[in-house]
Amino acid sequence: MITNQILLKSLTSLQTITKVGLSLYDIEGSVVASAEGPEVPSESVRIFAASQADSQESGGIYYLKITGDGDAKYVLACEASRDEAYQTARICAAHLGELMDAYKERDDKGSFYQNLILDNLLLVDIYNRARKLRIDVSIPRCVYLISFKKDKDSIVKDLLKSLFSPQSGDVITSVDENTVILIKSLKDDSSPEMLEDVAQTIVSSLNTEAMLSARVSYGTVVSELKDVSRSYKEAKLAMDVGSIFYAEKTVSAYTNLGIGRLIYQLPRPLCEMFLGEIFDGGILDDLDEESRGTIKMFFENNLNVSETSRQLFIHRNTLVYRIEKLEKTTGLDLRVFDDAVTFKIALMVENYLKYMDDNS
Repeated sequence: MITNQILLKSLTSLQTITKVGLSLYDIEGSVVASAEGPEVPSESVRIFAASQADSQESGGIYYLKITGDGDAKYVLACEASRDEAYQTARICAAHLGELMDAYKERDDKGSFYQNLILDNLLLVDIYNRARKLRIDVSIPRCVYLISFKKDKDSIVKDLLKSLFSPQSGDVITSVDENTVILIKSLKDDSSPEMLEDVAQTIVSSLNTEAMLSARVSYGTVVSELKDVSRSYKEAKLAMDVGSIFYAEKTVSAYTNLGIGRLIYQLPRPLCEMFLGEIFDGGILDDLDEESRGTIKMFFENNLNVSETSRQLFIHRNTLVYRIEKLEKTTGLDLRVFDDAVTFKIALMVENYLKYMDDNS
């Protein structure tokens, strides 16, 4: 929707160029914007707006209607004291009408994409509306979700608009107050590395230019417009799974979720039963921060004792002692692959249960 600020800016620019004072009113006679234009009684504006005429002169004032969808939306007024004023006002009215049409099309596209990703459109409606809005239905696209703190959506959208151009087919929209959606148009030869680079660019730009930390997730590439909703659902799943199981990462790709995607789809009773069988008596709750840090570093270094001890700045024997102490407590030896896998899954299930508790 076009705002009064935009109308005032446009009207002021027109007045500066033409040197003709202009005033813009809504059809109820209230002033919307004025650039050294005449003050007109509200009743006069209402009478003209309700008439069949597109323009008229009355009391030394030129009136012109600005229409949209066949109905009068605004009334433009200028003084008729100058010979060129009427022609200038017509040009201004035409410009404002085109501006309204442009914003209407933009809003229509935004509404279309929002309904598209939320699966609110029938297949026939997708193609019919896409044709009317001049949207290409057969180019590769990928949906990115950018999650951030509340009340920062305008900052994020402005920065994304500077990075991605509508002229190249990119679309920026949103469905809630702390998530912005980028529907990225791609080339046929786009690689997984390129998709990752786009996500990393968004994170880096928000961090350096807006001092804003954000998480980015993205789905798979789809070749048809009708499948954009699938890429959106994948990106949303990647955001949820990444936030739970891979919190240290700022970018989550649907294709790289690994076992986290499997755990995310497990029912709660099954998760609780698994933890009860592996760690009877709530052993995980008794692990201190030192033990958890040691386990995390050990997994990150692919069960390599030497590298883990080096990064923890402890002696190798100290690390071995911690691992053996953990084995006595849990019955699992992290140096044994099967036990390490079981422990890793258990920690992920624990995080998932905590997530469900926090969101219940």
